[in-house]
Amino acid sequence: MTNALLIENAAIITMDPDRRLLERGHILVEDGRIVGIGEGDFVGRGVPQRIDAIGMVAMPGLIDTHAHAGHTLTKGLGDEVEDWMEVTGRIYATATDPEFWAAEAALSAAERIRCGTTTAALLFGGGPDIMRSEAPDAAEAHLAVVAAMGVREVLAIGPNRTGRDHVYRQYTATSHKDTVVSPDQQIDVATALVDAWAGRDDRLRVVFSLPVFDDQELGDEAIYKIACKVRDRARERGVLLVQDGHRNGSIAANDARLGLFDDHSLLAHCIDLTEDDRAVLTRTGAKVAHNPSALMSVYGRCPAPELIEDGVTVSLGTDAAAPDRSFDMFRNMFQAHRYHARHFADDAVLPPERLLEMATIGGARALMMADEIGSLEIGKRADIILLNMRQPHLWPPHDPVQRVARYANGADVDTTIVGGRVLMRGRRLVGQHEGAILDRASAAFHLAMARAGLSGRA
Repeated sequence: MTNALLIENAAIITMDPDRRLLERGHILVEDGRIVGIGEGDFVGRGVPQRIDAIGMVAMPGLIDTHAHAGHTLTKGLGDEVEDWMEVTGRIYATATDPEFWAAEAALSAAERIRCGTTTAALLFGGGPDIMRSEAPDAAEAHLAVVAAMGVREVLAIGPNRTGRDHVYRQYTATSHKDTVVSPDQQIDVATALVDAWAGRDDRLRVVFSLPVFDDQELGDEAIYKIACKVRDRARERGVLLVQDGHRNGSIAANDARLGLFDDHSLLAHCIDLTEDDRAVLTRTGAKVAHNPSALMSVYGRCPAPELIEDGVTVSLGTDAAAPDRSFDMFRNMFQAHRYHARHFADDAVLPPERLLEMATIGGARALMMADEIGSLEIGKRADIILLNMRQPHLWPPHDPVQRVARYANGADVDTTIVGGRVLMRGRRLVGQHEGAILDRASAAFHLAMARAGLSGRA
């Protein structure tokens, strides 16, 4: 039996349709997929690679359905959110080069591996709607590094918001030049990237992003044409269309004006929704990325439990990594529970299994990948994490679902596996030098801060 991996003696949270829990079981992986899972010892031919997971829980890798590329190198900058937005926008537009985006990608992927997040959906840029889509170089650098790190990723790329000129600075070894970037140019670059990465790597997908425009903005003919162009290109290719920041009537307005949503729509935040907004989500099959740790969840509330009752797919996102949050999905599971339990004054809202669903199979459904990832089942890709449960804060040893959803954190992840490839074992990255990743990120950070005239904050 070549190219095989056997995980033995684990308590297994499968998240399969029957939500099976195996008290002490095994998982057999061949060629990146699960080919066997069951109680007790594995009986069969010799397996070259074995992991004894006694004292650990095996579960599907976590799926983060809303985060941002770039933010791991701008987190903590600025005394409050508006200051952070200004600083981040200045860095993204005037101070970065492909090496910045490559170094940041390695740092971001390393954090996700160490937190047990095997799949994430990232917008390429953000903050004050600065998307690095004026040329393909930065995104290509990001994707090449993510491919080498081994995590699974959906990268959403598209145009900035309209209303002002967006001036980007591009660097060579000895000089730089400033160019004004148009939305049409950005859409064409995004389209070329979507096409170039279609089928190139089974762990990486490039999809479209589109700013959230309100009803008044959609009355502007130029904005309307931009939105239609992105919508049509996403549908022609059958890929996700990702939006960041829906709230208070914007879903109904975009549905009425554009017919924008279908089951390939992934909408982040979704706070203070109207009844019409909720009706559109139910009718169209659009998916929601709920981000309980995000600032938008301070400004308004995503009715996640109510949407789930409506039959809407609601997943969890971190909105990581800046200005004030990490990629730790366990932290977001706990915060989601407290956020809604406080609203309803009812601790039974979002019970542990429901939280795990949102972070695993629910995330897979949101990304249109539920037939491949999100649960531990024969035939699915072997995206698996092992949590070290023999720790005081995870004791006593009963009810693993509750212990994982209520008490675990990213630092409890011992092993991270994506597509059968072990990316971390015993809290140490496999095949990657963590110190080198940190040093590379530090160099890129300080160079960008100097270029942006912000060295005093570094």
